[in-house]
Amino acid sequence: QVQLVESGGGLVQPGDSLRLSCAASRFTLNYYTIGWFRQAPGKEREGIACISSRDGRIKYSESVKGRFTISRDNAKSTVDLQMNDLKPEDTAVYYCAADDLRGLEASLMSWEYDYWGQGTQVTVSS
Repeated sequence: QVQLVESGGGLVQPGDSLRLSCAASRFTLNYYTIGWFRQAPGKEREGIACISSRDGRIKYSESVKGRFTISRDNAKSTVDLQMNDLKPEDTAVYYCAADDLRGLEASLMSWEYDYWGQGTQVTVSS
């Protein structure tokens, strides 16, 4: 069982940046397809970024493209989400998710992922 842990959330002002990290206890994430998702109160979970283990392809949602960057840090075995120019509408609980080592292609569909972290809160407010 892969247990994922997100970190790096917090309260920031509009225009600020945050860097989220996704790590796994007892496993390296280097060979997993990882997705970042978020869920705001009263809204459905939204896939915002992913990086495939199959071919390294990266995909972003239109809502974050150009502002967020997903990357692997193989030395730390984490998958990070650099979030720049944050807006109040980015306020949500952010989750990372992993496939089950089946080489999932880049996907923003939550149902394609097998393991989930508990989430980290990001609040953007002035």
